[in-house]
Amino acid sequence: MTDARDAFLAGDRPDDVVLFLSDDVLDDPGALLEYGDAVDGGVLLVMDGETGRSVFQSATEMDAMGFAGRAMKTDGGIDRDLTGATCPKADDPDTPEPADHAPRFVFAFAEAENPEVGGRYAEGDVIHAYAHCSCGAAFSQTWVAGDRDEA
Repeated sequence: MTDARDAFLAGDRPDDVVLFLSDDVLDDPGALLEYGDAVDGGVLLVMDGETGRSVFQSATEMDAMGFAGRAMKTDGGIDRDLTGATCPKADDPDTPEPADHAPRFVFAFAEAENPEVGGRYAEGDVIHAYAHCSCGAAFSQTWVAGDRDEA
């Protein structure tokens, strides 16, 4: 795992976002390697929020926060390394076969601890992760920063 990703997942980079862009999304993955790391299946980028949202829009042709708003309506499983996910539609007989369920991209940001809100927000910084599956499904998962266990 990259040092920047580790710091983000620990809650130490609250102004940054993380993007995982699969090889299927990128025309030329090599072009982003100056800014991120090659990981299995794609490129992982940890960058300041404004730049990250701009890169997200360029790569996906979607507004990052608009996508997040749509994805948050469906719970799914997003790997804690932010490069994999389990699509909630994988077992749905009306969607493609499970072999076709792979994350095209993952977008994540952190929200600061806020005891006044309660719940997870009182426990620490909260990681918000959103994924887009190759079947077209968009889904999300949240967890407390530093929590390496599956939620």
